[in-house]
Amino acid sequence: MAYLTVILAGATMLVLAVFMAYVLGWANRAFHVQADPRVEQVNDALPGVNCGGCGYVGCKEYAEAVVAGDAPPDQCTVGGASCAAAVAKILGVDLAPSWPVRPVVHCAADYDARLKRAAYAGEPTCGAANLVAGVQGCTYGCLGFGDCVAVCRFDAIHMVNGLAVVDYAKCTGCGACERACPRHIISMIPFKADRVLVVACSSQDPPKVVRENCTVGCIGCGACARLSDLFKMDGSLARVDYDRYDASADPAPAVAKCPREVMVFVGKPSEKDLTAAADAELPGRVEADFKTTADRADFRG
Repeated sequence: MAYLTVILAGATMLVLAVFMAYVLGWANRAFHVQADPRVEQVNDALPGVNCGGCGYVGCKEYAEAVVAGDAPPDQCTVGGASCAAAVAKILGVDLAPSWPVRPVVHCAADYDARLKRAAYAGEPTCGAANLVAGVQGCTYGCLGFGDCVAVCRFDAIHMVNGLAVVDYAKCTGCGACERACPRHIISMIPFKADRVLVVACSSQDPPKVVRENCTVGCIGCGACARLSDLFKMDGSLARVDYDRYDASADPAPAVAKCPREVMVFVGKPSEKDLTAAADAELPGRVEADFKTTADRADFRG
């Protein structure tokens, strides 16, 4: 009798196993979703950094969005033009003309240029210091604690005398520094040339207050906007209109007219610039500290 029970139990388990195998096989066929092989191909073409600069959680999610038509093939800032070309080839599409997007720091005031600073003994981060009143006179300027430096995975931004400086030779345009800045003085702009012009100030304070707080802040005189249509006034602050920015335009008259030297060129130096500065004694990296007549410390964002 005991043997019969064991045999019956074994037979029951065998029938159940066969039934469940059939059910699972049916479910696999009924609910199978055919994966587009291009997703893996695009993912393999991406750099695999998973930096989030494209706006997606990681490279795989971006690859899925590209194949689905929800994202353009040139949205990977780390991979650059070669990566975009590879993705476009996989998708069988043509790339639209575009420019690399890179960060600029809209502040030129290092520690020496800040006229009002208070002792700060709190957590040494920009996020924490930004919550404390009176850390420095200008409430729009770089705080200098390096939150942007901490999040950069490419060692492309550094603190130089309390001011964030972008190393464009290393920068991939992932946008992490822009997201980390609590004062939102870092913005991503299209680089229509190796070097672009930037108004290195974010202050919306009245001119009198700007002069009291900083030696290089924009005082809203509007001279640049009167001399060149590349500039527009945003309240008491001059801004570059990058939609109208033309690398062939000559902004020199407007730059020369600026009484505060707040306009700087950022990016990679041209061969002409390097030749002009060949005999200059420059500290540190040439890319970060290259000097021109328009900017005493070029490559500041």
